[in-house]
Amino acid sequence: MKVAIVHDWLINIGGAEKVLESILEIFPNAHLYTLICSKKVFEELSQKPKKIFTSFLQKIPKIEILYPKLLFLMPYAIEQFDLSDYDLVISSSHCVAKGVLTKSYQKHVCYCHTPLRYAWDLYFPYIKDHGYYYGFKGVLARSLLHYIRIWDVISSNRVDYFIANSENVAKRIWRIYRRKAKVIYPPVDLSKCKPLDIREKKDFFVSVSRLVPYKKVDLIVKTFNKLNLPLIVIGGGSEEKKLKRMAKDNVKILGWLPDYQVYNYMAEAQGLIFSAEEDFGIVPVEAQACGTPVIAYKRGGALESVIEGKTGIFFEEQKEESLSNAILRFLELKKSFNTEEIINNAKRFSKERFMNEFSEFISKIM
Repeated sequence: MKVAIVHDWLINIGGAEKVLESILEIFPNAHLYTLICSKKVFEELSQKPKKIFTSFLQKIPKIEILYPKLLFLMPYAIEQFDLSDYDLVISSSHCVAKGVLTKSYQKHVCYCHTPLRYAWDLYFPYIKDHGYYYGFKGVLARSLLHYIRIWDVISSNRVDYFIANSENVAKRIWRIYRRKAKVIYPPVDLSKCKPLDIREKKDFFVSVSRLVPYKKVDLIVKTFNKLNLPLIVIGGGSEEKKLKRMAKDNVKILGWLPDYQVYNYMAEAQGLIFSAEEDFGIVPVEAQACGTPVIAYKRGGALESVIEGKTGIFFEEQKEESLSNAILRFLELKKSFNTEEIINNAKRFSKERFMNEFSEFISKIM
């Protein structure tokens, strides 16, 4: 069986790329198609495809910096991949990967991390954060996103089977595409996590995230500035400089770190702060695998991975007062958390479970 795997882009390693690594492990002879590929990120992949193909976007100078502004070219670019020689096409999609063209004799399975965020759920925050609310730029951006929404719905009909990374995303797929999706939670490599008992924790909190506006890391920094509690922020992104300027002495912005260091900080922290509304969110599961409870925004995938009062607590609003109250409540309750219970909850999302469920699904449809 000839297999093609289609991934939106390889610019950094995140949750989607960890899913990709596991799919490549299941299909070691597969060919990988992606719009753009960073050589550095490709070398960091734990599983590498037999062959890799990129789009014409790869030839644009400074594409690894410019690609977010070229969203309007991506539907056209993804349709230029010729996949006629393959029996099975698997798209790993949070943007346009599911829009590849296939033939009637091929099976196309889409592992959907989310329908295109900036065209749907993050439409208004996106145009506001990028200064596209008013003026000619605003009209142009809104028109392009309107076109992309139309293409996005049409291209969903090219998929034979949808797999969603959470119940949260399955509901979104139904709402936008009117398609049912099988839920297979993404893989978390629990073997990399070295848990510490609650009694061995240090006094700091940790935030692990890409530093972009919708992750709301600025909310975390502002709250800890006021509470004067120790916080370590791990991650890189467009807001890193802004957050460093904002942070007081009790807050350390460390930038991007390799996995082993991230897991060490997670294991030592008394709690992980998770302020984004995520599709699923692997970070809270990784923290729990390290024996660390989570303080999470009560929306999105966190509702499926964090158990209130058992493996963490929630805050209701993305506001300083709401998060502050949750942190203070956590400090009162932290001795009641059970390390073994937290770790056992994380085991529901193991890599082995993902690979078994994904392999079984493919076997049933082929």
